[in-house]
Amino acid sequence: MDFSSKLLENAVNEMSQLPGIGKRTALRLVLHLLRQPESQTVRLSHSLKQLREEINFCKNCHNISDTEICEICANPNRDEALVCVVEDIRDVMAIENTSQFQGHYHVLGGKISPMDGIGPGDLHIDTLVEKIKKGSVRELILALSSTMEGDTTNFYIFKQLEGKEVLVTTIARGIAVGDELEYADEVTLGRSILHRVPFEGSLKSS
Repeated sequence: MDFSSKLLENAVNEMSQLPGIGKRTALRLVLHLLRQPESQTVRLSHSLKQLREEINFCKNCHNISDTEICEICANPNRDEALVCVVEDIRDVMAIENTSQFQGHYHVLGGKISPMDGIGPGDLHIDTLVEKIKKGSVRELILALSSTMEGDTTNFYIFKQLEGKEVLVTTIARGIAVGDELEYADEVTLGRSILHRVPFEGSLKSS
């Protein structure tokens, strides 16, 4: 792709680093920004800069937050003895949209995937185990996507918690095998949370 401007080329190259954005789409987006008032582009760049410099990760659950403790963990009406384990903030948002869960979350920051070089040590599993050891968690809901990586991560966590005084459940398989949680419709996801099953039982039936 030939560019008449090095500035344009640099902007397109940076934009095309985003997931799902190829060079042609990046060019279309950059040209769109150029056609908008300068103030709009300035607001966009400022918001991205502010995001990188000021964003926090909740000290309790690792969710993305504006403060040290996220709004969910800080809410006294949420049940802190009920913890839902998810991959990232997109899954938190998906479950919250169902209005069927009133507990806390634990965001792993990914799934175990040897093919991608992601092992247990790259995720927030140690802090989850420590949270369980404190004895304040009554039930742990494993709500990872029903993919091979998700099932592997679920099983690893389950093995780490053997002998601990906590009920380990998993969301019901209303979510199709291979589906990502964030793409499930709210009704199906809500029912999967409500009709969760013991994790050990799900191993025997699979």
